[in-house]
Amino acid sequence: MAIMITDECINCGACEPECPNTAIYEGGVEWTWGGGTNLSEVELEDGTVLSGEDEMEPVSDEFYYIVSDKCTECMGFHEEPQCAAVCPVDCCIEDPDMRETEEELLTKKAWMHGE
Repeated sequence: MAIMITDECINCGACEPECPNTAIYEGGVEWTWGGGTNLSEVELEDGTVLSGEDEMEPVSDEFYYIVSDKCTECMGFHEEPQCAAVCPVDCCIEDPDMRETEEELLTKKAWMHGE
């Protein structure tokens, strides 16, 4: 399951540099598939093909946010999600709407990093 940031976020920014997938962005900042990954092109479920450099709409305009499709819970990098480990207000929690197995998370990691 991916991690999400709740609206209790104080926008301290401690989580952003800890993410090995560059899945965490400041509120209002556009994100890319290629940022922090080896993805130069992505095909979405609807068949749309995007460049890894295409800027995507922010998930949140107010708080730091996690792009769940890039989050692997740090699987294959660290023993625990680093955003949650450094968050001073414990607002990085499991996303109940994005449940994934360890195998799925490791497959996502391999896909994003070309392994």
